[in-house]
Amino acid sequence: MNYKGSCHCGQIAFEVEGELAQAADCNCSICTRMGSLHWFIPRENLRLLTPEESLSTYTFGTHTIKHHFCPQCGIHPFGEGTDPSGNRKAAINVRCLEGVDLSAVPVKHIDGRSR
Repeated sequence: MNYKGSCHCGQIAFEVEGELAQAADCNCSICTRMGSLHWFIPRENLRLLTPEESLSTYTFGTHTIKHHFCPQCGIHPFGEGTDPSGNRKAAINVRCLEGVDLSAVPVKHIDGRSR
């Protein structure tokens, strides 16, 4: 399935291809504050519709995950990193996708605080 998503003001827009079978709710310091529900997909399944230069990026800790956000409205639509096998991944904020009924998406809780 193809999904469209954006930040609040629309400065960052994207499309995602995949089956949204589950979202992840992480309790690490940044995810708790952002309130994101993550959908992890291969990075090649994410297509930006706006220039990459429109993104602002935040990293912390080991600086391996790029937390992208909109410099205009502050919304965090997705992040990027690699999995333990070295595969490029994107963490889509399901709350930024159009037409998704969040109550129908199963949520898995991840203990990122203990990592």
